Amino acid sequence: MAEKKEPTIKVIAENRKARFNYAIEDTVEAGIVLTGTEVKSTRNGKTTIAESYADSKDGEIWLVNANIPEYLQANRFNHEPKRDRKLLLHKKQINKLIGAIEREGMTLIPLKMYFNERGKVKLQLALAKGKKLHDKRDTEKKRDWAREKGRLLRARG
Repeated sequence: MAEKKEPTIKVIAENRKARFNYAIEDTVEAGIVLTGTEVKSTRNGKTTIAESYADSKDGEIWLVNANIPEYLQANRFNHEPKRDRKLLLHKKQINKLIGAIEREGMTLIPLKMYFNERGKVKLQLALAKGKKLHDKRDTEKKRDWAREKGRLLRARG
């Protein structure tokens, strides 16, 4: 039997602060509607999603405040860098996410943007709740202890 290869993805942008600032409940992979110059610009690797979030408008999910810089070779056919971009999800997923946002007070945070194995731009969205200050301190203590424990084990072994 042929061995299955693990899918290779090329990460474009990652929101590293999201896991520290939010308690992540669930993740969803979504497609994203981009113009040609936006796709070319993402291939250059200057895209940032650190300050962005997803919001619902008219029964659809939109990515707000993601920065995809202008593609320099496109001159007058360029795109607006911080425009709202539509996310592609199934209707059932959209209803679930909108319900969680409205009823439970959760937030949709993009964790990472990447090219999948077929070369399509995908966005990993997280359904998350904001952490309080004491929760953030707890996370930091656990991370520091894990780092210190690793140092102690290396020194002994």
